[in-house]
Amino acid sequence: MVGAGVISGRTQLIAHIGWPTEAFKAPLIYNPWFAAKGIDAVVVPMGVEADGYPAVLRALFAIRNVTGALVTMPHKVATVALADSVSVTAQIAGSANAVRRGADGTLHADMFDGTGFVRGMLGRGVVAAGARALVVGTGGVGCAIAASLAGAGVGALTLHDPDIVAAEALAGRLRQHYPALAVTLATPDPAGHAIVVNATPFGMRADDPLPLDPARLDPGCFVGEVVMAQTHTPLLRAALERGCTVQVGTDMLYEMIPAYLEFFGYGTTTPAQLRALSLVV
Repeated sequence: MVGAGVISGRTQLIAHIGWPTEAFKAPLIYNPWFAAKGIDAVVVPMGVEADGYPAVLRALFAIRNVTGALVTMPHKVATVALADSVSVTAQIAGSANAVRRGADGTLHADMFDGTGFVRGMLGRGVVAAGARALVVGTGGVGCAIAASLAGAGVGALTLHDPDIVAAEALAGRLRQHYPALAVTLATPDPAGHAIVVNATPFGMRADDPLPLDPARLDPGCFVGEVVMAQTHTPLLRAALERGCTVQVGTDMLYEMIPAYLEFFGYGTTTPAQLRALSLVV
């Protein structure tokens, strides 16, 4: 995409693959930024259902001007098995949301949900190294955040999920790749944790229960949210009242895009620049 949005014969394509596509926000964030920077690239939504995805992913990279793919539901888990190489973060998460083709034609997959979360956290001055962190919810996004927290050097990680099997599986993958990390399965008690993450859907609806007891939050700790349905969920409002540093759900989205751009070789940017140009309403 050049200048005012002209697509040329040299335009590089980034596929945004998932199903359904109606809620996709990426084209409304990436494409205005590409246009503003004079980068001849465009993000294109591609609706692919689960049964057709394996064939489509391989065929897609036969197109020479496809730089890579953003991958969303329901394909994140399947992508791990389809790529030729997978980052440690994606291996721990058990899913991937980005694929690029290497110079030798092989496909490399990575996961940036947790990267975006941790970048936002570090940008707020939170110290990850040696910290004790709690992640409530070990679904897709919770696994990704736990993996990125481990990569950022937290000293201890507490996991909680009613699905004990899923939580134990995540704990096993973390221990395999980070043997020095203390990983514990426990109740969602935030006391004693410097970093607290709600990676559950609780907070999307007004009548949702709180994912943890905010009265147990240590004043001054960091509390991060993944729910994007509202800016400040009841958990974050309660955390602010206790003097905690908070991160809203949409921050993770805007913080991960610079990591995607670096992964695809388009340089980098800041969340502020992306927000200023974004067409998301």
